[in-house]
Amino acid sequence: MSVVSPDPVIAADSPEAAGAVPIRFVGPNGALGAAAQAWADRLGFKGKAGEVLIVPGPDGAIDHVVVGAGKTFDPMSARALSAKLPAGLYRLEAEPEDAKTAALAFLLGRYVFDRYKTRERAEVRLVAPDGFDLEEALRIASACALAREMVDTPPADMGPLQMETIGREIAEAHGAAFSVVVGDALLEENYPAIHAVGRAAAPHRAPRIIEIGWNLDKTDRPLIALVGKGVAFDTGGLDIKSAAGMRNMKKDMGGAAHALALGRLVMQADLPIRLVVLVAAVENAISGDAFRPGDVLNSRKGLTIEIGNTDAEGRLILSDALARAGEHSPDLTLDFATLTGAARIALGPELPPLYTDDEALAADLLAAAEAVRDPLWRMPLWAGYRASIDSDIADVRNDSAAWAQGGSITAALFLQKFAPTTGAWAHLDVFAWNSRGRPGHPEGGEAQSLRAAYAMLKARYAG
Repeated sequence: MSVVSPDPVIAADSPEAAGAVPIRFVGPNGALGAAAQAWADRLGFKGKAGEVLIVPGPDGAIDHVVVGAGKTFDPMSARALSAKLPAGLYRLEAEPEDAKTAALAFLLGRYVFDRYKTRERAEVRLVAPDGFDLEEALRIASACALAREMVDTPPADMGPLQMETIGREIAEAHGAAFSVVVGDALLEENYPAIHAVGRAAAPHRAPRIIEIGWNLDKTDRPLIALVGKGVAFDTGGLDIKSAAGMRNMKKDMGGAAHALALGRLVMQADLPIRLVVLVAAVENAISGDAFRPGDVLNSRKGLTIEIGNTDAEGRLILSDALARAGEHSPDLTLDFATLTGAARIALGPELPPLYTDDEALAADLLAAAEAVRDPLWRMPLWAGYRASIDSDIADVRNDSAAWAQGGSITAALFLQKFAPTTGAWAHLDVFAWNSRGRPGHPEGGEAQSLRAAYAMLKARYAG
C-alpha cells in the first residue's frame, strides 16, 4: 500500500535547512526585482497559476524559485513543484497558513504511479513551515496516494480479492475487526444484490462484502459508517459498454478506494469515534450466469429491484452495503461511489456532487471542502424525480425513467431508499480520475472529497 516517505520534508531546525532555496509565489503583476524580472521576461514567465521560474544567481546556482500564483493565489498550486523543480532543498516564503497548505500540496504532488514503469525522480525536498504538522500531513498524503494507487492499478491486479487484502491489512494494522463474505455465501448471509452483480465473474474474482469494525466496544462514542462501491471492472454486463466506455473502467472501484483510504486515515489519527467500513467488491462481468435486463432482484433491506439496465450495477451493490451499514445504527454514514456519468455531465470531472437531506451535514462538508480546498458541490435530492424509479412489478427500478433525465439525482434517490435512517447520510458521486494530465495532477487516479470528508469528521468529533 502507498506510503509517502517523511524524507521529502525536513524540520526547520535541521542543520541543512539554512541552505534551502527560497520559493516565492508571485501573481501576474508581482514585483520580482530588476534582474529576476529581466530573466522572467526572457523566458516568458507571466505569473500564471502553476508556472515555475528558476532564477539563477551570479555563480549559476539556483538563487530562488518563483511560482506563479495567478490572479487569486491558491497554495494548492504547489502540487506542481515536485515535478517541475530540479533536485534540491527548498523552503516556502508565504503567509503561515498558505505555507502550510502549500507544504501539504507539495506532498500530494509527489504521487507517481510507477508500479509497471521505471521512472527517474528528482530528489526534491522541502523545509517544513512553522507550525506544520508533518505527521498529520503525511497521513493525509498517504491516504490520497493509497486511493489513487488503487484506482490506477489495472483490474487484473486490483480485483475483489486485492481489495479484501488491503482491507485486511488496514484492519490488522489498527487492531480492528475484519470479516468478509464471498461468493455463494453472500446468498446465505443475505447479500443478494451483491451476489447477483458479481456472480458472472471467474471464481477467483468472486463477489464479496468486506467489513472493518474499529473501536466498536467504545459505545459512548459516535459510530460512523463509510461505504464504498468496489466494482473492480465494469463491462456494463449484458448491457455492454462500448470500447471507449469500458477503457477506464478499472477506476470503477474508486469509491471503495476512498472508503478504505479514509478509514485508514481515521484510524491512524485515532479520532474519538467508532468506525465501520463496508466495501462491496465485485466484477460486473459477462457470462451465461450474468444477471439480465428484466430480472427482479432481492435486496438485503427486503425491497425488490427491477433491472432495467445491467450497467447501473453500482447502486445495486451499494443497496446491500448501505442496508448492512444501517444495522449498526450509525450516527453518520458517508458513501463514496463512481456512480454516474450524469454527474460529470452536470459538474464536470473535477467537482464531485454531494447529496444529503441533512442541512447540518451539508454545511459541515461544504465548509470543510472549502477550508482544505477539496471541492464539493451540493446537488438536490429532488422529490419530484422519485416517481422515475418506481417499478410496475417491483418496489423500485435501477434505471430511472427517461423523462427525469437527471441521472445523478435519480441514482442518489435510489440509494436514499436503502440508506441508514438512524443518523445523517451523504452520498458522494466521485469521478476518482484526472482526465487531463497537468503538473501535480497526472492523468489517472485522483482522490476527490477524501480530504474534505476527513476534515469534516475531525472538526465534528475531535475539534
